[in-house]
Amino acid sequence: MQLDDTDRKLIVLLAQNARTPVSELGRRLGIARTTVQARIDRLVTNKVIAGFTIRKGEMLKSAIRATVMICVEPNAGASVLSRLKTLAGIESVHTVSGRVDMIVEVSSPSTEALDFVLDQIGQASGVKSSESLIHLSTKIERSG
Repeated sequence: MQLDDTDRKLIVLLAQNARTPVSELGRRLGIARTTVQARIDRLVTNKVIAGFTIRKGEMLKSAIRATVMICVEPNAGASVLSRLKTLAGIESVHTVSGRVDMIVEVSSPSTEALDFVLDQIGQASGVKSSESLIHLSTKIERSG
């Protein structure tokens, strides 16, 4: 599926606020409301847009967030991933190229709870080493 400039602008607007009324999107894009709805439907049908969700506000975000960089023993990636799936507070896991094998995003209500999760990650069978980076503040966030 080819995306044109209007599709790209529509995606940006929806990423900023997925609850924007279709009529308002049409006004901002300079196209009819029915055309906007048809484009949204096409983007969803063609899996360009996977879904609509919320971004947690400050009241819902965990107090402590960390990024954990993990080095995995050879051929142990699947078992490490299986273990990570069982741990509370794991928000995302990415395999990466470079000096580490996985990057894990963790959230926790307290430093004690984070310490527990970090211990669980470090003790997982197949984890060669891990390094944790505690998030202090968010300066830019463009997720969506």
